[in-house]
Amino acid sequence: MTTPTPISGPNFFQRIPLAFNAFFKVLFATPSAPAPVVEAPTPLKIATPDAALQLLGLFQRDARLIDFTQEDLASYSDADIGAAARVVHEGCCKVLREHFTITPMRPEPEGSRLTLPDGFDARAIRLTGNVVGTAPYKGTLSHRGWRATETRLPQLTPSHDVTVLAQAEVEL
Repeated sequence: MTTPTPISGPNFFQRIPLAFNAFFKVLFATPSAPAPVVEAPTPLKIATPDAALQLLGLFQRDARLIDFTQEDLASYSDADIGAAARVVHEGCCKVLREHFTITPMRPEPEGSRLTLPDGFDARAIRLTGNVVGTAPYKGTLSHRGWRATETRLPQLTPSHDVTVLAQAEVEL
């Protein structure tokens, strides 16, 4: 049996300058290709419930929306439900007109044929159906969309409890 021959290499003192040389080459090396820039994710907005609760309270006050949605409608006729829906609809319209300016996202009437160019605002237009390829897209406007251009919610006093959507009523 033969004994393996040891592999000879630089001794300890010869390795020190090699290590320093490798370290500084890595430290000051210029990359052959630029490293990809990774963008930090945009932080999400934190929505406070106060404005949503305030709006829900307005819909309850003027349209009795919560009363309508919490009612079991199974025992009512379609005519009774329709009559109640008319009251809710009128009240909701009143709240929207009083506290918001709402305009259509698209000026064309629904059913119109249109072409969306490259770079269309995907925040304002949602593509539906068989979406393949790239813009320009040709399609039919199935919903004009809505945009709130002005909001006029009432100011609240510091003591106002927005979680009270409708006070309980006690008749004396």
